[in-house]
Amino acid sequence: TGMGEQGTSGSEGGGSMVEAQAPAKKGDGRAADPRLQGISDAIRVVPHFPKPGIMFNDITALLLRPGVFKDAVDMFVERYRGMGIAAVAGIEARGFIFGPAIALAIGAKFIPLRKPGKLPGEVISETYTLEYGTDCLEMHVGAVEPGDRVVVVDDLVATGGTLSAAIKLLGEPLPLLLFSLDEM
Repeated sequence: TGMGEQGTSGSEGGGSMVEAQAPAKKGDGRAADPRLQGISDAIRVVPHFPKPGIMFNDITALLLRPGVFKDAVDMFVERYRGMGIAAVAGIEARGFIFGPAIALAIGAKFIPLRKPGKLPGEVISETYTLEYGTDCLEMHVGAVEPGDRVVVVDDLVATGGTLSAAIKLLGEPLPLLLFSLDEM
């Protein structure tokens, strides 16, 4: 699901190997994290971008507010620290903003999942379907080791196509965790 696009359909993919962990919400016995409101307020929704029917979640305002940006990263670091995560795989392009910061903070390697032709050397590729076409992700051969526990970072899950491609690239059946900004 590319770059903050959110369609009107609510379908999601990903399969049973993905563990999506939503932040605490009021009513589940715990108080909602007070940082969520600031993060939510900093994400601007742009209707009909990049095409009609798409609601684009623009994070540039969040990135311009260092305290809020830090809160967003810190919330995910708190979620995944101590879980034996070996790698954080970031999907181009928003996964490149949040993924390396999270990887460094939890002591994991960062694996960029890129558009075709962007990585030098030997790569493996996976084509996938979007709400409005097809795309492809590539990863360096050998970036992930058998048994690695991987967190996949993307901005949101709409159709699940990008996530499914990431899972295939990383080599099923890895134990995977997913986080997306639309969980906030």
